[in-house]
Amino acid sequence: MGFSNFMGERLKQTKGIDAQINVADYMTKKLIHFSPSDTLIDVMASLARNEITGGPVVSKGELVGMISESDCMKTLSDSKYFNIPMGTETVEKYMSSIVETIDVNASIFEAAEKFHKSPYKRFPVLENGKLVGQISQHDIIVAALKLNSHNWKH
Repeated sequence: MGFSNFMGERLKQTKGIDAQINVADYMTKKLIHFSPSDTLIDVMASLARNEITGGPVVSKGELVGMISESDCMKTLSDSKYFNIPMGTETVEKYMSSIVETIDVNASIFEAAEKFHKSPYKRFPVLENGKLVGQISQHDIIVAALKLNSHNWKH
């Protein structure tokens, strides 16, 4: 007399987690943003004071660009080379006006893939075309560390 199965019924293991982990769960919601008419001196002071590397540029409630430390470096370089005082240079002249964004409902995995394919370190987050936050590569790393690899959806 032999047993074909002496372990009893096994519970099926399910992959994934109950809810998708969205960008909205990890994005920065209280943004420091700039205006196209802000001077770069003011922007650099704000970046240094708040220990950030860049931020969105907003005009009349609409996202119109991004300004970063790299954009400020261009100003410093130009002012030295052309002997132009920096005090009057504005964000509008140096900001990136072509902006890659991500939807608030995107998963952190979609964001990670987008970061992997892009030179940017942060994306403005939009909901119905409106700026609602910003997600950075750092935010995605924090999200990934809070998950166990066996819980990730495939």
